[in-house]
Amino acid sequence: GTAEASNKKLRALLGGKGFGIEVIRGLGLPVAPSFTIDTSVCRDFLSNPDGGLDPKLTTSVHQALKSIEKVADKKFGDPTKPLLVSVRSGGEFSMPGMMDTVLNVGINDQIVEGLIAIKEERFAFDAYRRFLEGYGKIVLGIGTDPNTGEKTNDPFSESFDMVKKDHGITDDNFLGAPELSSIVDIYKEIIENSGHTIPQDPAIQLENTIQAVFKSWNSPRAVAYREANGIDNNLGTAVTVQEMKFGNRGENSGTGVLFTRDPNTGENILYGDVLFNAQGEDVVAG
Repeated sequence: GTAEASNKKLRALLGGKGFGIEVIRGLGLPVAPSFTIDTSVCRDFLSNPDGGLDPKLTTSVHQALKSIEKVADKKFGDPTKPLLVSVRSGGEFSMPGMMDTVLNVGINDQIVEGLIAIKEERFAFDAYRRFLEGYGKIVLGIGTDPNTGEKTNDPFSESFDMVKKDHGITDDNFLGAPELSSIVDIYKEIIENSGHTIPQDPAIQLENTIQAVFKSWNSPRAVAYREANGIDNNLGTAVTVQEMKFGNRGENSGTGVLFTRDPNTGENILYGDVLFNAQGEDVVAG
C-alpha cells in the first residue's frame, strides 16, 4: 500500500540506480557514498539545454560533493588524496545500454601523477585512458554523427587495438604502464585533432558530464528504445554521482553484474558475470 506508493514515487524521482543505492544503503550494506540529481532537474534542463546548468544546481552539486569527500576522506581535485567519481544515468524504467555513464571523472594531468604516487603507475594510466575515452565519446561526441546520433567510427578503440597489436598483446590486462601511458597520449591527440580539449579543472569536467548525461535522455537510440517499449518520453533521467571504486586495481579487484535469482528460470540462486582487473563498461560491452 503506502510503502509501495512511496517507493514508486521515490524511483520516479531518483531513477533505478539512485533508488537502488538508497535501498542497499537502507539495508545497512556497504555502498560507496553518492548523491542523485532527480529527474525533475533533467526535465527543466532539457526545456533549455543550451542554457547550461542552473547556477543553483551547480552550487548544490558542489555542496553535495563535499559530503562524499567527508565520507570517502578524499578531496575532489586534490592530487594528494584524489576523489574520482562516476556520473551515471538512471531513468524510472530500466533502459539497458541506452543511456550514458562516465567513469573516473576528476582526473587530470596532475591527479594522474598523484595516483601514481599513492597507488601505482599502471593503474593510474589505465584510469586516465578510460576517462579520456568516456569523456571524448559521451561529452564531446567524438565518433558520433551530431545530426543522427549514429556511431560513425571509434578512433579510441582503433588506436587501443593498434597499440596492443604493435606490442603483440592480446589481453588488455597484459598492457603495462608504458603502453597505457602512450594510449593516454594518443587519446589526447584524438581529442585535440577533433577540435576539442579536455578541461583540466575537475569541477568543469563534472558539470559538463552531468549535462551530457541529461542530454543522453534524448539520444536517437534512447528515444527509439522508449518508443519500442512504451516508455514516456517526458520522464527524464536522474544523474547519480558516486565515489569511484576501482575494479582495475589488479587481480584482486573486479566488476560485475549480479542478480539474486537466475533471470532465465527464476531459481533462487546468485547469477551474474564478473571480470577481474576491469571497470564497469568492460562487462556490459561484452
